Amino acid sequence: MTRQINVGGVTIGGGAPVVIQSMLNTKTTDVEASLAQIRKLYAAGCQVVRLAVPNMEGARGFAEICKESPLPLVADIHFDYKLAIAAAEGGASKIRINPGNIGGEDRVKAVVDVCKDRGIPIRIGVNGGSLDKRLLEKYGHPTAEALVESAFEHLALLEKYGFYDTCVSMKSSTVPTMVKAARMFRERCDYPIHIGVTETGPVKMGLMKSAMGIGALLLDGIGDTIRVSLTDDPVEEVYAAKDILKAAGLRKEGVNIISCPTCGRTRIDLIGLVNKVDEALKGCEKPITVAVMGCVVNGPGEAREADIGIAGGDGWGMIFEKGEQKEKLPYDELLPALLKRIENM
Repeated sequence: MTRQINVGGVTIGGGAPVVIQSMLNTKTTDVEASLAQIRKLYAAGCQVVRLAVPNMEGARGFAEICKESPLPLVADIHFDYKLAIAAAEGGASKIRINPGNIGGEDRVKAVVDVCKDRGIPIRIGVNGGSLDKRLLEKYGHPTAEALVESAFEHLALLEKYGFYDTCVSMKSSTVPTMVKAARMFRERCDYPIHIGVTETGPVKMGLMKSAMGIGALLLDGIGDTIRVSLTDDPVEEVYAAKDILKAAGLRKEGVNIISCPTCGRTRIDLIGLVNKVDEALKGCEKPITVAVMGCVVNGPGEAREADIGIAGGDGWGMIFEKGEQKEKLPYDELLPALLKRIENM
């Protein structure tokens, strides 16, 4: 079991459920737009959110956002240790730094001191795209070994000043590298790990890479908090994270939709129907399995373990629960009837 940190009331590590994170894509200086996006993320199920703090103007905006945010906020800091201090003083619930790029040890100590005084954890963020030149020369390119060595060097620096309230991430845009690094780190250390694949590319590939990398580690029992990085609306990152956790068997809340892959017996627009059901139930937190099947020949039987489902025929369909038929309806009435039954469950 890993150590545990507390991020604004959200427990990470130590056997706690895996925490879902995202990052704003608004300017931190735009307080109202940032708060609007945070509220959307909160409604979608996000638990912790990170904001870029690129300059002192951003640090002032960050402090204003902290006052009204419904979620704990992580300040993302690069290069300037004074920004980390300002964010901590402004209400940050966690500081994300790369100790190697904010200056000498005295500057790292200054950040550690303010975080220690205020009970603010630090995330050491190691990234394949910003490794120290010395490590790149040693390993030739951003290998898993290089990421892990960098993480331990940064940990040693924080520990030198008596700071242990730490979370670590070792991210790469290459899935095998990220997975190997996390496995190597976990074998040697019990600090909680933030996992995710970075710079994943277009949404479709981003989802594939994230599901493979994050999912592989979760099935190994590795990963205390996750962020699915997508070139998309951050809310979609949250939905994707929830889906990955459900697929890994680590999240019971929310609807699990099962559907058949279509075949020659299909007599309805199954693809369109599945998409409509998925969209309609995105915000539903009931721990139920919903089946959307393409025909009444095998549908109810194949999906008999589903709590509720629909199977379409030629212009009509049926609603079934645990494989037992409950209603036979015209096709156009299937979806509304299904949603009403789910609402009453």
